[in-house]
Amino acid sequence: MIQSSSLLSAAALGIVALSLSGCATRIPAREVDSLSHVRLGGLEQAVLARGESTGLPVLLWLHGGPGAAQMPLAHRYTTELEESFIVVHWDQRGAGKSNPRGFEDATMTVEQYVQDARELTRVLQTAYRQERIYLLGHSWGTKIGLLLARDYPQDYHAFISVGQVVDSHRAQEVAYAWLSSRIEAEGHARAHRKLARLGPAPYRDHGSFVEFMGMVDRYGGGMDVGFSRLFRDALTSPYYRGGDYLRWLNGARRGSGPMWDTYAEFSAIRDVPRVEVPIHFISGENDMNTPVNLVREYFEALDAPRGKRIHVMSDCAHAPFLGNPSEFNHVVREIALAHYGSNE
Repeated sequence: MIQSSSLLSAAALGIVALSLSGCATRIPAREVDSLSHVRLGGLEQAVLARGESTGLPVLLWLHGGPGAAQMPLAHRYTTELEESFIVVHWDQRGAGKSNPRGFEDATMTVEQYVQDARELTRVLQTAYRQERIYLLGHSWGTKIGLLLARDYPQDYHAFISVGQVVDSHRAQEVAYAWLSSRIEAEGHARAHRKLARLGPAPYRDHGSFVEFMGMVDRYGGGMDVGFSRLFRDALTSPYYRGGDYLRWLNGARRGSGPMWDTYAEFSAIRDVPRVEVPIHFISGENDMNTPVNLVREYFEALDAPRGKRIHVMSDCAHAPFLGNPSEFNHVVREIALAHYGSNE
């Protein structure tokens, strides 16, 4: 089993011994290799930190969903980043290893996730003796990241936004028009009937939204890698064991349901008009979950005195770090070179 320790002791000792078994994939040895449980907002939550050296800058990855924990996929897609960062994968409350029996859905609020992330930021700053860290958010994680960057700019070198959520209602309308056109062009009568039954977007009912996004995904506007492959990749994780996968699936299934009434009301243009940290947007050109035209619109409207950039990845959709890991990791590493040490 993986030996768990506090982040602070892991930073001091450098190496946490791992015993890999079963179908777990062998991963590169790292000076920082720590799987911990940290109490955030009153709940024990799982945090994985890996990096080639204790002297590297910290990159906190805020996964999507809510509930789509990234930790069991880290060994497949983000090990290259560990050469430039101490990459921290955090199973947020209600996701993966942080989805215990009896979990209280009522604690799933945007405010609570932001507070949890704020507490984790402080833990990481102390553990690795860094005044600032990097922040990367994907999809749902971009909401948390944007609010953190807005409210606590002193804590972050830069915010890297991957698949920025701009306006859920408008995004659904864009996706609906795109999907309708695709279905019509391909003459798929069954899909046409299903879309007609759902009715036009946006969807106030969470179940209808999930069904609609499933259709978007099947037509290539969602995740860049199919769920069956993602699950096969996850099964080889050295950090997850039997019951963790059930918790992972249950958290992903729950999604944003418990806070659906408020989840979709966020508007980046209205709620976060200014960010005082450098901000970098990475989008897939085929993304119909967080359409790139809305990301561009927000990019143009955003007041970012410390600088802003946008990088659109061709032939990728909503998860470019899965669709083209090599290009994605290169872009993120270039961001580190541009900012590390510049705002000390």
